[in-house]
Amino acid sequence: MSSAMAIKKVAGQINVIIHAAGILHSLPHILEEGEQVESVSLGAGNTGKKFDLETNLRVAEYKFISWKGGAESIRQNGVFKDFYELAEHETDKKKVLYVVDTYHPLKFFTGGRALTSVLSKQPEMLNAINRKYGDSVKVVRDYYERYKDQVDICDVSPYLCE
Repeated sequence: MSSAMAIKKVAGQINVIIHAAGILHSLPHILEEGEQVESVSLGAGNTGKKFDLETNLRVAEYKFISWKGGAESIRQNGVFKDFYELAEHETDKKKVLYVVDTYHPLKFFTGGRALTSVLSKQPEMLNAINRKYGDSVKVVRDYYERYKDQVDICDVSPYLCE
């Protein structure tokens, strides 16, 4: 049992390793000429930084998850939160949400899942959306349609396995 617990403890850090390595591996491919990194958050989850990547030209979030295409409410909730934070962030910089394959995330964003469900654990976010948009935004698609031209959803997978 103690060996199994030790393995679980080490394996639990794999998300942090994937997040850090994925961002670092993608940077040479996504940075434009003259673009400079201002801050980067290499740990998965809450690291105190507003975004995973901020440069002089862009702000970005990364989601290194493999979508299966079934009921993936936890993944959907997380990717919506990242999209929302990018969309509502006031900046002239390019806003990008990097994901592994865009098919399932875009299917989610163009779907009809209720925001009350997506944001059931984020009541302050739901209240902010309700105050700002009222009844015009009730499902994920409603919100996505407002911001799809302001937040790019990009497939980062071509840059991960070279």
